[in-house]
Amino acid sequence: MRAVVTGGAGFIGSHLVDLLLDKGHEVLVIDNFSTGRRDNLEHQRSNKNLRIIEADISQTNLTPYFKKDDRVFHLAALADIVPSIEQPEKYYRANVKGTFNLLECLKKVGGIKKLVYAASSSCYGIPDSFPTPESEIISPEYPYALTKRMGEELVLQWEKLYKIPSISLRLFNVYGTRSRTSGTYGAVFGVFLAQKLKNQPFTIVGDGKQTRDFTYVTDIANAFYEAARSDKSGEIYNVGSGKTVSINYLTELLGGRSTYIPKRPGEPECTFANISKITNELNWAPQVSVEQGVIEILKNIEYWKMAPVWTPESIEKETAKWFRAFS
Repeated sequence: MRAVVTGGAGFIGSHLVDLLLDKGHEVLVIDNFSTGRRDNLEHQRSNKNLRIIEADISQTNLTPYFKKDDRVFHLAALADIVPSIEQPEKYYRANVKGTFNLLECLKKVGGIKKLVYAASSSCYGIPDSFPTPESEIISPEYPYALTKRMGEELVLQWEKLYKIPSISLRLFNVYGTRSRTSGTYGAVFGVFLAQKLKNQPFTIVGDGKQTRDFTYVTDIANAFYEAARSDKSGEIYNVGSGKTVSINYLTELLGGRSTYIPKRPGEPECTFANISKITNELNWAPQVSVEQGVIEILKNIEYWKMAPVWTPESIEKETAKWFRAFS
């Protein structure tokens, strides 16, 4: 296949690019490098099947970059909760306008084989059902979650009206090598790994008994690949690990001291994907346990040596608007 990956220099995107290239496919990456890193694709620089375009999907006419029968993986987006509360217009432009622009370009080209959209399980907000099925009520709690859901709705609407074959994957707590090392306080693994490198205590939110469905990044890449190869369209699938573990257990695996900081409002006590639909319909299943995933991350921990090291004091300052928004 010929594949186009928006956000292909990012955390998940670069692993997907690796998978596609390893399988012999031609890959075009479109990335504006606002959060993606060129280093994430440096090991593929000599691969003749890889082409990289620097472009902002919300601002650029993307039509020239697509061909009939392409499989398109749309991962370009802004993430993180705190900055989405502070700068909702920026998130709307990247996650909603960017998706709209992409869809309009695909409509003009015509004949796209499949579009696979990276949606977010944050659209469920604080769910009532565990493991959470795709039929759970949609209730986003902050602008990031809302804009990812709006992008998903656009994708499904264009699939229906303009016959662009599409699948949306709702991702749960993705972790692994190459996860983002910069930006506002956010993803737990990035925070903990930087703290471990500097021999600082892990900052555990609340009592640490809250549980998360941590899904290793190579499993996520495989889910995108299987979705693109399938004959399904107009479907939404949860992508998770099939289990859930506590933050306290995670810090035990990472090894180190811990300190506890106030619980944040608007966050669920549990994230846990019901993955029966994707397992049954796409024959996909996770392969990497959280124990195996942590081992792989610790082998590559130097990747996070330039990441900011958060303390209880700096976290309190950075998340002040978060607490005010949910008070």
